[in-house]
Amino acid sequence: MPTILHLITGLEAGGAERMLVRLAGATDRDRFRSVVVSMTDRGSFGPVLEAGGIELRLLGMRRGRADPTGLSRLGQILREVRPDVVQSWLYHADFLALAARLLSRRVPRLVWNIQCTDMRGDGLSRTGAVLRRLLAWSAAIPDAIVVNSGAGRDFHASIGYRPRRWEMIPSGIDTREFRPDPAARTSFRQELGLDNETVLVGLAARFHPMKDHPTFLAGAARLAASDRRTRFVLSGTGTDAGNPQLTDAVARLGIADRVILLGERRDMPAFFAALDICALSSAYGEGCPNVLGEAMACGVPCVATDVGDSAAVIGDTGVVVPARDPAALAAGIERLIGLGAGGRQALGARARARIEQEYELGKIVARYEALYQELATG
Repeated sequence: MPTILHLITGLEAGGAERMLVRLAGATDRDRFRSVVVSMTDRGSFGPVLEAGGIELRLLGMRRGRADPTGLSRLGQILREVRPDVVQSWLYHADFLALAARLLSRRVPRLVWNIQCTDMRGDGLSRTGAVLRRLLAWSAAIPDAIVVNSGAGRDFHASIGYRPRRWEMIPSGIDTREFRPDPAARTSFRQELGLDNETVLVGLAARFHPMKDHPTFLAGAARLAASDRRTRFVLSGTGTDAGNPQLTDAVARLGIADRVILLGERRDMPAFFAALDICALSSAYGEGCPNVLGEAMACGVPCVATDVGDSAAVIGDTGVVVPARDPAALAAGIERLIGLGAGGRQALGARARARIEQEYELGKIVARYEALYQELATG
């Protein structure tokens, strides 16, 4: 039975982390052994992995600090686990896995997994930019590089990545977990103090410049001025009342009575089921956004900025608008509001069918398993 060791920078809530948890949990345990190694700590998803019976190891490295002992600890784990394939997730893990490959014979097959596009400006530190250049120079060393988006492949090729093999595998969505759920919709809205007639627009994203909350809020303010039925709800790390940047922006725009700040939530299927429209206002960096697939699987039409593969995920089931353009985002949301409840429900049904056809988790996991089998036995 081949052993697949997944090495990731950390396990806090994020798209790459979420996809790793889904993949490790759904990989056929009669055919593969999965081991997850976090360079830092358990984060939000470590307990989820352990509850699902996935072996988890921690290197205990501190974020933002070089720690050569982390490589030593990884080497010890490699000696114990003896993986057939090491798959690394995110740039820092790619670099650590590369170092292990170069310094040891205990990484027989190496796969990097790229889940982003251009993490420009404040999305990537100076150290991160240098690290990415080093990875570009070394990109022919791994046996394959998996990308979850065509935009991610094209961007990394443009900065010098020349791998032996590109493997395009998009993010997968568990359509049994994320599904239309009228009871959850009603319950979640009752928790928020909303009736079923309120048009609820949601943004599920951590508070980070990449996600561009200012554009979402500015678009919300435009809509709030002309439509009293609409409310806006934010979920994700840092999107709570304890974030003064966020609360000050909401107050400055005069929409404090129209915006609900939830912070990080674990009940995301219910969150999406409660929405009428899902928005994604990202300015850069997206690959194949999980939140679009999750919302669409719940039968919710989406409005997203044209970043990464968002347009490819949505297809003809939603609206795509330019990035950093509050007026365009507001107009896109208004277009879906104008469809009425029946029109949005029909569009949402098409959105779910698209996810079932193209991004269903079992189909995506099968593609990873085929790659692992080929590398482990080749």
